[in-house]
Amino acid sequence: MLLLFIPIGITVDLAEKVGKMLENKAPFGDVTAYYLDFTVYFANLLFPLFLFLSVIWFTSKLANNTEIVAFLSSGVSFSRFLRPYLIGSSIVAVFALFLGMYLAPIASQGFNEFRFKYLKKNKQVQKTRDVYQQINDNDYIFVSNFSTSTQVGRNFTYEHFEGNELKYKIFASSIRYVEEDSSYQLTKYLKRSFENGIETVEKENKKNLNLPFELEDLTPVSYAAETKPYSELLRFIEAEKKRGSPNIGRYEVVKQKKWSLPVSIFILTIIAVAVSSVKRRGGMGVNLAFGIAIAMIYVFFDKIFGVMAEQSNFPAVIAVWFPNFIFGILAIYLLQNAKR
Repeated sequence: MLLLFIPIGITVDLAEKVGKMLENKAPFGDVTAYYLDFTVYFANLLFPLFLFLSVIWFTSKLANNTEIVAFLSSGVSFSRFLRPYLIGSSIVAVFALFLGMYLAPIASQGFNEFRFKYLKKNKQVQKTRDVYQQINDNDYIFVSNFSTSTQVGRNFTYEHFEGNELKYKIFASSIRYVEEDSSYQLTKYLKRSFENGIETVEKENKKNLNLPFELEDLTPVSYAAETKPYSELLRFIEAEKKRGSPNIGRYEVVKQKKWSLPVSIFILTIIAVAVSSVKRRGGMGVNLAFGIAIAMIYVFFDKIFGVMAEQSNFPAVIAVWFPNFIFGILAIYLLQNAKR
């Protein structure tokens, strides 16, 4: 199923975007790499649904040839008939877990970088205005405007606290990242320090400082969580929570989906077997139509609750696992009917 549909997806995507690729002079090597990443990226997203349709197609063939009736009439229980499907699902789920944890983040990095470089040139991939971040337990930074092309920020403020007490505060009209020594050059530097109720002021026209944050900490890209392997993702989310990032919901959704996707493979496999194991008057077409309808409802629930978690305080764990919970109940119900 994947081998059939991915080339179709690539053809449709290329037909839609070839104009922008030519307009923005995307190199052939970059386009080739983009479609390799495209294949892995969408295979990871659609894996359970393609497996679902594959199981429906295969099992419907067995049912139409009355082979399932022969199995069950010879004394084979429905649970024994289901066992090879579950073994196959386990193998696929392990592969999907590995894909989501390690390969998909690499593909997502290349896929998104190409999109924002050549296809969405005017789209904002990073927050660049009024950036306020807590970078650790004691330090806060603010930049009114940050240019990702020149790596220069305007109206920079750095605050250092110990407990609830402000120890010093740094102001600068601009901050520029210096790649050679990974430092930051501050223009019109002003530092106000507070010690035992006494304030001291330090001024310099230009000053280079090593500050405890990376450039990506200042303005993380919107798809940052998708590009990180699982262990890095956990550290990234913890760091973003300490900084008070407004995108925690989006990051939590990415984390939870890495586990929910393999589980959905088992649920959709059981639904597919239960739906298609009965011989119907309309044949395979009826089973496929019913299966596609279920798949569309599943995707609808998944998208709706995912957006709710990303855009509000709705818990990500509920948003991601709720479709699996609902369809898990549906799988049990359909399985009991299929056994009868």
